Amino acid sequence: MRLLWMLTLLQVSPGLTAWLWASNSEIRSYRQGKRARQTLQDNYSPVPASQDHHHKDFRPFRIVANSSEPDTNSTIGGTPPSITPILEPSGPESNPANTTMPLPKDIFGTPIATNAPPASFPVRKDHPVARTGINGPAPIGTNKFYANFFLGKQVSPTYVHPYSVVWSQGQGASSSWGLAISHTEADQITYGEVSNETGAARYFLNPLGIQSLCLSAQELGPQTTLTTDSLSSQSANVNLQVDSKATPIVTFPLVQGMGFVTAIYKGGTPVITTGIYFKTVTKSIKGPKDGVTKYTLYLENGKVWHVYAYSEKGDTFDLTVVNNKLAKAEKPFNGIVQVAKDPGNAEKIIDTASGAYPINVTLSGSISGSKGTYKFTYKKGGLSSAKLLMYALPHHYDAFDDATYKSMTPAKLQTTTKGMAVGVVADSWTMVEPNMPISMGFAPWDPVDGEKKTLSESAISQISPIAVNETAQDVSQQSDQNSMYFGGKALAKFAGICYTANDLLKNTTLSQTGLKKLKVAFSRFVTNRQQFPLYYESAWGGLVSSATYKTGNNGADFGNTFYNDHHFHYGYFIYAAAIIGYLDPGWLTKENVDFVNTMVRDIANPSPSDKYFPIFRNFDWYHGHSWAHGLFETADGKDQESSSEDAMHAYAIKMWGKTIKDSNMEARGNLMLAVIARSLSRYYLYTEDNKVQPPDFVGNKVAGILFENKCDHTTYFGSNIEYIQGIHMIPLLPSTKLTRPAKFVKQEWATYFDNGRADNVEGGWKGILYANLATVDPQTAWKFFTQKDFDSSWLDGGASLTWYLGYCAAFM
Repeated sequence: MRLLWMLTLLQVSPGLTAWLWASNSEIRSYRQGKRARQTLQDNYSPVPASQDHHHKDFRPFRIVANSSEPDTNSTIGGTPPSITPILEPSGPESNPANTTMPLPKDIFGTPIATNAPPASFPVRKDHPVARTGINGPAPIGTNKFYANFFLGKQVSPTYVHPYSVVWSQGQGASSSWGLAISHTEADQITYGEVSNETGAARYFLNPLGIQSLCLSAQELGPQTTLTTDSLSSQSANVNLQVDSKATPIVTFPLVQGMGFVTAIYKGGTPVITTGIYFKTVTKSIKGPKDGVTKYTLYLENGKVWHVYAYSEKGDTFDLTVVNNKLAKAEKPFNGIVQVAKDPGNAEKIIDTASGAYPINVTLSGSISGSKGTYKFTYKKGGLSSAKLLMYALPHHYDAFDDATYKSMTPAKLQTTTKGMAVGVVADSWTMVEPNMPISMGFAPWDPVDGEKKTLSESAISQISPIAVNETAQDVSQQSDQNSMYFGGKALAKFAGICYTANDLLKNTTLSQTGLKKLKVAFSRFVTNRQQFPLYYESAWGGLVSSATYKTGNNGADFGNTFYNDHHFHYGYFIYAAAIIGYLDPGWLTKENVDFVNTMVRDIANPSPSDKYFPIFRNFDWYHGHSWAHGLFETADGKDQESSSEDAMHAYAIKMWGKTIKDSNMEARGNLMLAVIARSLSRYYLYTEDNKVQPPDFVGNKVAGILFENKCDHTTYFGSNIEYIQGIHMIPLLPSTKLTRPAKFVKQEWATYFDNGRADNVEGGWKGILYANLATVDPQTAWKFFTQKDFDSSWLDGGASLTWYLGYCAAFM
């Protein structure tokens, strides 16, 4: 089944109607094993200028002299107005210094490996998705924020937070051929229908197509082409050139969280347009610092943007206002032009940071006991004397060390789906996670009490016959799937059984019996003899299913060939391998370790020294969680559905690192888990006191599907409430209590599943719900799983009754 993207006309607020992408073209049929994920974007219709938030009917342009506020009482018609300078205070403010001490050993500094992937993976030099406009070799980040610039028609937005940018391609209200810039406020959010059960809106989303400002060059036109280069985990360069044979005339260095949108002009004539209309343009007689020219643009929607220009060559930057939609420089320019939205209280802060811009980010980190520290160090261009203005998300500033915290400013801008961002003036940030789960192993675990490995004798006697029965199942048959996802889940299920038998039931004989069969089943994948073997494809740089190559179905195995869900798929294999190696260290041969390490490299390569895989394909260190969405163009940006499977992949990496005694990998897994736990409680899993997401949405308790531009309380495979909530529960792991705190679990249960409502759920989702309940009420969960008429159909295909009961018993 395939759902096409539909454009739905929604009323956003009085006077504003926005074309919004209200439905999606991705679908998963989870229970039938067809969890296919496809995206189709046929057309993109931007919002007309007249439909922008708070936009009024057309008004002639107004010029104000010697005033910092526009005069709204009189108008000037006729010929285009000139710019009247105003005098503003100058001189940089002093900003708190970042005095963070140098970090110890960098846990990101050593690659997992640098050799080519094992020869068992055939190499393909082609890929179904073309590398449109990309300059530079693989590996390339497939699941990163900038992917829309090289996917499809290159016209879908990129969300850098707090701004979004998009190549306007001559379309929209501005008709610009440059880069359109937008920032939406909280009162522009559109909400879906309200649930009768919870009173919460089914979704919230931000309007698309608003062109607040566009930075372009007079030389650009219908032959303009867009290219990208310097693609890294948190940054990219976007280039516009007159035609495909020309060199870039303007380059936009994009870095997540950037406080300015910066255009580097290389001999082009700057043009600034707006789809909202200029109301007043003022020029500061004296710039904020030597060599920097400043303009302030007051738009018809009441918003204020500042424009700065700086040229190392000394080029002058003088704008002429042509009309209330267009201002252009008088001559070609070599230098930078920057724009920043003023939140209303930050003009001096923005002034002080002008002239400098981020180029890329270096991630580093260290551990000391249970304390983990990670740092963003920004490489910058422009004025070296100016510190960078960058915007931090809630999970960042809640974890800042003292020096970074002191660099925070009053500047705040709304983000699309991550609450309020706060401006930080510093060239580096340091975040601290003081309570990494270093004591967590394979056993049931609690954030306060630690591991729980001792079961009562009565529990052991009750679980043991069930474990014998489940160990006798055919793991080779159950893992022989046409999907890496389902194959991995089956292996993980049996690995959990083997672990439970060995460590919790103290039955090593039973464990070894199951382990022997598990190793045989796992070897099918090590030797790449599954139904759809994996390829290493060198066009993008990654380990992909051959399913799409062989069938032509882009959604085969949920789009694995297109890099969808790799951390889910491979995370299950990594977890299973960690248990196998723990129970039998002799299994850790070079062949087996290389196979598993290749999967880790594909999803979580920490080092640029590994030239075969991009750095952290899935996990986004800026957002604090992963993105599952691969090489499909979408107007709402990257997305992820299952937050719990995201946590699973981090846990699997931690435990595999522990098994093979790779301390850096184990440390990265611990740090990722701590960061994920912090971010999920703000963006994905909502207690009643959540202050980050919109109050009208928090009542849903979970995000459903979190996009860069919207949250939709649904799933790709159905709208049953057990699907929507349950996809954030699977699988039950020792890490579950860390990432799904008791307070949240209790509130969610009371909202949807208490008073017998969970008993009305059918199939494996019933078991998932009660396994989740075991984290806060193990007695009730135990009673459910041990009832005489327990139906095995209540177990998900990746779950075992043995592990569920062992987990419950550990906390009883």
